[in-house]
Amino acid sequence: MSDDTLTLAGDFPAPTRDEWRTAVEKALKGAPFDKKMLTKTYEGITLQALYTLDDWKPENDPSGLPGFKPYTRGGQVAGQRVGGWDIRQLHTHPDPQAVNKAILTDLERGATSVTLRLDDAARGGDDADQAANYAGLNGLMAYTAADFDTALTGVYEDLAGVALESGAAFLPAAALLAGHWKTKSVDAATVKGAFNADPLNRLAATGDLPGGVEAGLKAMADLAAYTSRTFPHVTAVRVDTGPYHLAGATETQDLAIAMATAVAYLRAMTDAGLSIDDAARQITFQLPVGADQFMGIAKLRAARRLWGRVMEACGASDEAGRMRLTAATAERIVSQRDPWVNMLRTTVTTFAAAVGGAETNTVLPFDAMLGLPTEFARRVARNTQLILMEESNLDKVIDPAGGSWYVETLTEEVAAEAWTLFQDIEKHGGMAECLSNGHVLAKIEAAHTARARNIAKRKDPITGVSEFPNIHEKPVDIEKPDLDTLRRAAAARTKESRAGVSLPLDKLGSGAVTEAAIEAAATGATIGALSAALFAGGEEDTVTALPRRRLAAEFEELRDASDEFMVTTGARPKVFLANLGPIAAHTARATFAKNFFEAGGIEAVTNAGFDSPEACAEAWKQSGAPIAILCSSDAVYDDMAEQTAQALKAAGAKRVCLAGAPGEKKDAYTAAGIEGFVYLGCDALDTLRGALALMGVIDR
Repeated sequence: MSDDTLTLAGDFPAPTRDEWRTAVEKALKGAPFDKKMLTKTYEGITLQALYTLDDWKPENDPSGLPGFKPYTRGGQVAGQRVGGWDIRQLHTHPDPQAVNKAILTDLERGATSVTLRLDDAARGGDDADQAANYAGLNGLMAYTAADFDTALTGVYEDLAGVALESGAAFLPAAALLAGHWKTKSVDAATVKGAFNADPLNRLAATGDLPGGVEAGLKAMADLAAYTSRTFPHVTAVRVDTGPYHLAGATETQDLAIAMATAVAYLRAMTDAGLSIDDAARQITFQLPVGADQFMGIAKLRAARRLWGRVMEACGASDEAGRMRLTAATAERIVSQRDPWVNMLRTTVTTFAAAVGGAETNTVLPFDAMLGLPTEFARRVARNTQLILMEESNLDKVIDPAGGSWYVETLTEEVAAEAWTLFQDIEKHGGMAECLSNGHVLAKIEAAHTARARNIAKRKDPITGVSEFPNIHEKPVDIEKPDLDTLRRAAAARTKESRAGVSLPLDKLGSGAVTEAAIEAAATGATIGALSAALFAGGEEDTVTALPRRRLAAEFEELRDASDEFMVTTGARPKVFLANLGPIAAHTARATFAKNFFEAGGIEAVTNAGFDSPEACAEAWKQSGAPIAILCSSDAVYDDMAEQTAQALKAAGAKRVCLAGAPGEKKDAYTAAGIEGFVYLGCDALDTLRGALALMGVIDR
């Protein structure tokens, strides 16, 4: 056996980057290199087609090591090797008993913590009978500590943490949860949880903040002060950028907003007397992760780097500079139509979250945009994480993307751009001021406009919606709770226990208000009574609320209109595919046209093709479709398109379109009666809206 060392590729000369580029340009056959091989992201970052050592110099180890500054590679020295990441499940069912059953199922089958989102009434600071139209909508009807007793029966809260989403009523909701702990003798030294006060999130998402921003920040600081000295394993504050991301923010804008919001919260807490270290320890971050895998990984790595830099500038200790990071499925990527595809999307987001080093991950069930998630959908959400952790072993290697020339370069570029945007927010007065004066919204609108244009043109395809739609898909069965019954029961129990509450507002910021609120909650005070006392005398601050923009929404609105039309008339709106010539000639464009129109809920009536304009026009008459789409090859179009268009118009077609870009023949086609063209890169939304309006399906 030879002792010689085998050097793979040792006999081959190492090509240079210039040689590679020359070879690529030859393969492109004259097409511009930059146009074909470079990708410009919405963040303004140019992605190269190839990354090498020249793009990422490892000298001085710029990303550091896990658990050490700059924290790019993770905040914990052991990463997720010990116990994996926290699998957190979101619960939004209005009935506390139903939530309890679902929580126990989740925890028994792999989830390790839960988030309770309160309903619209509670998040606004009202009891069920005070805001009857909002009670039970979009969350849990929990108005008293006893409601939390019901929802959390059988949960070992020293093992499975409970997090809240409670909007403007973050301090009253925290008091109810803590009141539940108090009455159930849960040990404050071991209980796990997150109160998640986030007043600027509420202001941005809904456009209002009861009591105003100044009072909201003081209440947040009060909760943080009490939590810091009472609950060592509970955090008081969360920076959740979900509303900004849903409105259309880029990933770098999202990170900049996160940093600016966190700095605003740090200032409020330190002004109230907390040290910078204690204030930092009270903050967790929840960042949405989209379907762009590598951007998601880079975003989370950049987030830690940015926060470490903020903490360094504030003079915090190294330990305090470690970000507590939760990743969540970005709501904007989740579709209502063909919701099964969401399973694939959330697999990508989970992978990115794990590789990016999130300590906690919340995966939205695939049917989350349709209503209350089914038990099956929650199971799939849990098991997506469990498979990637326990079978794919994503928790076994710390920062597996570290050292990748592409990911390291992208992380640095994302961090640099986000830092510039963060500084811009600070220069314009900080996060609260930028919400008030519209600066943040204007930046988001500009980013959204570019993305919306590409979605409309299907340059950013949405599988199952704008591409490959299934017009005959069967709806998912979604539970519809009996809200009337639940509202009556909730109103009865809150009326019985509601009484006036007095809080020491002159001590707001010290923790005294939270302590008094917990005492009141433990003796039966409702979220409405606590909120009334907390907001007493304060004026509501208002701003322009951020819009909610799922990527698929505009196409899905057309599908909804088609469904309504079918219910009313018994048939879907439809177009006739005027396939010309043999199957080999028309199949490609006929398939394209079918996919194109069904993305708008318009059924495509197809056929085997026609050899004459007269035969095509006769078949169109039998179809009952008001619109005809010519489909064939360019060669067949040269022979038949104009004559067939004229025959169709003469037969009564309201509109004739052609599948394909017209090129230099546009004038001739238009003169023959062809009124529109469908092709790759055309404005699909505009064309579909025009067709549906012509058929009386929508107004335009």
